Amino acid sequence: MDEVLMLRSALLPALLPALLLASAPPALAQAAATTPAAAVAAAADNTPLIERAKIFGNPSKSNGKISPDGKWLSWIAPRDGVLNVWVAPAGEPSKARAMTEEKLRPIRSSFWSPDSKTLLFIQDKGGDENFLLYGVDVASGKQSNYTPFEKTRAMVVQISSKVKDRILVGLNNRDPRWHDVYSLDLASGKLTLVQKNEGYAGFMADQTLTLRLAQKPRGDGGSAYFRVNGGQIDSTPLAEVGLEDSQTTDPLSFTADGQTLYWSDSRGRNTSALIAQDLASGKGTVLAQDARADIANALFDPQTGQAQAYTVEYLQHEYLPLSDQLKDDLAFLKKNLQGQFTIASRTEADDKWLVHLDSVTAPQSSWLYERKGQRLSRLYISRPELEGAPLSQMHPREIKARDGLTLVSYLTLPKAVDPAGSGKASRPVPMVLLVHGGPWARDRYGYNGTHQWLANRGYAVLSVNFRGSTGFGKQFISAGDLQWGRKMHDDLLDAVQWAVQQGVTKADQVAIMGGSYGGYATLAGMAFTPTTFACGVDIVGPSNLFTLLQTIPPYWEAGKQQFYKRMGDPTTEAGRALLKERSPLNFAQNIQRPLLIGQGANDPRVNVRESEQIVASMAAQQIPVTYVAFPDEGHGFARPVNNIAFNAVTENFLGKCLGGRAEPIGGAIKASTAQVKHGAEFAPGLSEALK
Repeated sequence: MDEVLMLRSALLPALLPALLLASAPPALAQAAATTPAAAVAAAADNTPLIERAKIFGNPSKSNGKISPDGKWLSWIAPRDGVLNVWVAPAGEPSKARAMTEEKLRPIRSSFWSPDSKTLLFIQDKGGDENFLLYGVDVASGKQSNYTPFEKTRAMVVQISSKVKDRILVGLNNRDPRWHDVYSLDLASGKLTLVQKNEGYAGFMADQTLTLRLAQKPRGDGGSAYFRVNGGQIDSTPLAEVGLEDSQTTDPLSFTADGQTLYWSDSRGRNTSALIAQDLASGKGTVLAQDARADIANALFDPQTGQAQAYTVEYLQHEYLPLSDQLKDDLAFLKKNLQGQFTIASRTEADDKWLVHLDSVTAPQSSWLYERKGQRLSRLYISRPELEGAPLSQMHPREIKARDGLTLVSYLTLPKAVDPAGSGKASRPVPMVLLVHGGPWARDRYGYNGTHQWLANRGYAVLSVNFRGSTGFGKQFISAGDLQWGRKMHDDLLDAVQWAVQQGVTKADQVAIMGGSYGGYATLAGMAFTPTTFACGVDIVGPSNLFTLLQTIPPYWEAGKQQFYKRMGDPTTEAGRALLKERSPLNFAQNIQRPLLIGQGANDPRVNVRESEQIVASMAAQQIPVTYVAFPDEGHGFARPVNNIAFNAVTENFLGKCLGGRAEPIGGAIKASTAQVKHGAEFAPGLSEALK
């Protein structure tokens, strides 16, 4: 799940959503006393301080796309301080105009209709994730709400280059658990029911927008896939997947003639391979596989739908061609773009691509690539204010867990101890262990605003793909089953020990921080291993796994059995005992080190009670904790003023705990909607900022 949380070209919701993925992981947490050594190190750091707002404020432009007909460029950019959708003629980017007028909540992504007449986007209210689908006509500027329903989450089922005037959308306004499939006429806005959903996780259509595949959850946490013929769903499955393969096997797309179905498929192997299945015979052909990492994405010909290249992401992201069709283009881009590139959109004629470039130590940029003549032209830099800033290099590392598993991790060091970007620290510095959400997600190589911010403040930053993380095969995911707060946490502890042994940091100078599942890991670290971390920052993290599973959104019904099998089953006595044992709330009395908690009041994934419960428990036992809530946010902080405010509190909190540098809180809190519910006196500068 990325920013476009509902945009799936295949089956509706992924059977197991990235449960605890913060949409914009903010910052770190409270602090203990500054150690003399850390204070001296901070004072000796002459690296220019990068302003918080330059890292976490609005980008100048982002999410660039080229229209299917190649005539238009679109992107997301501020309008009166709020991110909105913009469009410009492809040959004249300077003539861009804003197409939307959001005044409060940023639009974070948009996409083109197949006829290139409409820009589509999704938007919720205050982070409630009841995303509705909107469109704005490029010629007239008229904006339409295509799904004007209450308590409804709209999802894109299929967009086809062959059918220009319609798309398929899923709506759960009849039954909040299941998405019925509708045909949406883009010109009139008329919705026509195509398939009533009676218990299916989702549906997949071909390039004629004809439903061809239905996914049904199984009681063991797996899935069964059924053919759909003329609106009738077969009684015998085309394919079945057990729990072990449930997160590493997915149908990707059909060819334009409807005869071939592509899969990312781990059945019979550990990592997902790219498979082409002939639907007439049922035979599957392996097109590509990698023993190190799953192949989860591919590039498909806009006309024929045939697979042309695929992506592998082990330590870094890489495109590999399947034939000579794109071989020269990919080689040219690799040679001429200094960094990691992503092909964001392609014209229907496939003569132009819009490519995003990530150089890690420079702000991200977007480029127009014209295949004829192999011409590259830069369209924009996402954060020009960061050009020339002292950004640090990120270094992929393979760390061994105590049982031999390889943990792909990413280390960023402050300029003061690694000016050349070698990945070797000249001396130990305080470190922040930054834990990703999910947990069925992964950390990646590339520019990371949180890494850059913390490194600039004087901290080493380490992100670890602990067991249960995705992308490294089904065995690695399954190794995390029923291991919340146990072996998953051990992996984090092993990574900290590695960092100490490598001279990156010292054992008593490590903070833990994360959003979503990373917030849970923070609470687990503070409660289960109370003297390991100097302090912790929990952002929208669950404290009670039993109440977490009670309050997950109804539209995650299809994934419920997977949650139970991988986390603990609350319907059994043994499962309840496990969930109780792994819930930090039940061990809050053990917390000894400073803790900072941030929460969105409208969070549909991790209910606000998850933060309120542990804060109340700690307060009752007179254990210091600072709690900051945002009434207009959900699972993470989408509004930059709120993200900046929480990060302002965080870096000052860390400054006291670890001795790093901090920009004063200043007016950041007043500019946001932050409500300090408890413990302002425990966070340096917070009480003063509230006056």
